[in-house]
This record gives sequence, structure tokens and C-alpha cells, in this order.
Amino acid sequence: MDSTMLRTTVCIAGGGPAGLMLGLLLARRGVEVVVLEKHADFLRDFRGDTVHPSTQQVLDELGLADRFAELPYQRVDRAETMIDGRPLTLADFGALRTPYPYIAMVPQWDLLNLLAEEAARYPGFRLLHRAEATGLITSGGRVTGVTVRRPDQDQPLEVHAALTVAADGRHSTLRRAAELPSREFGAAFDVLWFRVSRTEVDQLSALGLRVAKGTAYVVVPRNTYWQVARIIDKGTAADLLGGDIAALHQDFRTAVPELADRIGEVTGWDRTSVLEVRIDRLRRWHRPGLLCLGDAAHAMSPVGGVGINLAVQDAVAAANLLTPALLDHQRTGSPVDDHVLAAVQRRRGWPTKITQLLQRAVQRFGVERALRGGLSSSPVPGLLMPPIRRLLSRVIGLGVRPEHVRH
Repeated sequence: MDSTMLRTTVCIAGGGPAGLMLGLLLARRGVEVVVLEKHADFLRDFRGDTVHPSTQQVLDELGLADRFAELPYQRVDRAETMIDGRPLTLADFGALRTPYPYIAMVPQWDLLNLLAEEAARYPGFRLLHRAEATGLITSGGRVTGVTVRRPDQDQPLEVHAALTVAADGRHSTLRRAAELPSREFGAAFDVLWFRVSRTEVDQLSALGLRVAKGTAYVVVPRNTYWQVARIIDKGTAADLLGGDIAALHQDFRTAVPELADRIGEVTGWDRTSVLEVRIDRLRRWHRPGLLCLGDAAHAMSPVGGVGINLAVQDAVAAANLLTPALLDHQRTGSPVDDHVLAAVQRRRGWPTKITQLLQRAVQRFGVERALRGGLSSSPVPGLLMPPIRRLLSRVIGLGVRPEHVRH
């Protein structure tokens, strides 16, 4: 076989949660799949390490619950805030009617390795590391594959496929090459990430939002450290990083006094990183021969940490809807009709819209008010808080439309 060309039924660009989950689901039902991952492995510093009840349910349906439980993880039962010293529970996952009423904080590389190892059991699955999709191959207006850059090879690779799936993230190369129309929504903030150590006596059962004097922090419990997100006004990162680290130390001590003794571990700005927050979604997720999923179809705000889980739900729905057409292609050579791709967007489009609408509401009435110093009390009346808590618990934990694996 020509080493510069591969043929397969489905080529998936991106070895993240959406790409690997879709590859696994298709391969276990007999579809030939190639997944392209541009890195040499999955050992990178991910921020989105939250595995929500909906994703744990999918893993259970795949028979992976026991293996997942063996991974190192921190259980999170609720999300809470502390506003000027007053506690408020925002979401209680323990109240959900699900076998997994909690969020598991799992290193994402462990989850991805688990999915890749399971997928490798199926003969039709192939994962290529150090293989970056760089462009689309088209014929007669239809996408027929991708060009691939491999740093360890002199010549580029072409992967020809009946269906190409762009699961290569919010800065998707394939999404840009396809020139699919999108809609962008403004975000008033970005996030400065850093970490501080934890001790055995720390309370580790809740995601925490801490608001005080116009500053806002999200404190996320991990097995060996606290992952901290400092919420900052959009476009102010350069000025912040050009200032004195002591200013960060001081407002962290005010907002998160229980961890004040550890902020000195952040000795300089090189111990931090900035996430540019954006919310967008494609008006159309597909064109003949191409489908976008996960962040490539809809970049999510970090509010609620739902991005990974929404991507997994996309993958499950796509596998359920696409498998018959893909197996038919393998038998007869018939193309995958565009109406099948449109069905994936119809199924997952409105859950995405509702989730983004709720994220934008939280940003407007919660995050933005906090940054303006106007969140000195709960942003909603006390009588409304219980139904809002139930809504947030449901949307964050299970999603708007949970998907289930078809066997």
C-alpha cells in the first residue's frame, strides 16, 4: 500500500473526547475508522477534566464503568459559591436520579487512553499519532478526505474517506477550510488559570465560586492540588500579566481566605496560563462528505464545565444516526447522504443552543455582575433558588438531551 495514502470509511480529525468516543462507537459496530491525533500522546495539561454523570452513564453502557472507576479521580457532589462570606449551593448533583450522581475530576489523558485502548480492540479502528489534518480533499463539491502532516515523515499523507469528521477543537483547521457559516456570541471575560497545593484536611467535595470586592475565582478540587480560575475582564490579560504578581496574591487572599497561605506558590506569571473565552456555533455543521462535532461545531464557555460532555453526547448521537449509512457504504459503495449528516445537527443543535443560552445568562447575571462588584448577594430571590438549583444540576450533570449507546 502506498505509504502516502490511506483509504477508510470514516476519517476523524482530532483525538479528543468527541473524536475518540465516535471512533470507538463506530468501530465496535463494524465501521472502519481512522482517527488523526496531532500530538505524540495524550499527556498534556488539559483544563477540561470534568466527567459528568451523562458521560459516566455512556461509559457504563460501553462496559467501561469498572475500568473508569480504577482511574485516579476526585468526586465532586455539588457546585457552590461564597459571596462576601455567605455560602450558596448552585447545583446539587447528589439529587439527580442517575447511577452516577457526581462529577468525576479525571485527568483527561487517562480518559482518552481508556477510550483509545478500548477502541484498539476492534480491527477496523486505527489511531495515528503525530498526524495533523491540514486541509480537505474535495471532488465534485464533495469532501473525500484530508491531507495530513506528519513531522516524522518526509511526504504528507492523504486519507480518503466516505465521511470526514472535524473534531479538532474550537480552532478547527477543517472547519475553517470548509468555510461553514458561524454565529459568534460575545464573552465579557477570559480566564487566568493556575494551581495551588491541597492538604488532607481541605474540603474536596464541591466546585467553588468565590466572589469578593469585584473579583471572582472558581476553585476546582483535584487529587493533589486545587485548580484555580481567576475570571478577568475580556482583553485585560496583557495588562494583568505586565503587572506585579503581588496584586494577584492579595485579591486571592481576600476572595479565597481558606487557601490564602498557598498563593505564594504562584511565584510568577509563568505559573499561570490564559484561556480566551469564546462562545460560537456553526449555523450549518456539515457539507457533503464532512461533519463537524464538539468544539469544532460549537465552542462553549467554561461555565459549568460542560464542553467535554456535550462533545461526548454529540459523538453518541452521531454514531447512532450514521452507522446504518456507513455500513451500507461498506457493503455497496453508496455515498453517505447529506440528509443523514443534517439529522445529527437537528438532534444535537437545539441542546447546544439551550446550553449556550444558559451559559450566557450565567455570564450576564453572575460573572459580569461579579466583575463589576455588583454581586454582594444572591443574584436571584430566595424563593427562585431551589428550581434554579434543580435546573443547573440537571443541565450541568446530565445535559439538555442525554444520549444513550445503541447496541
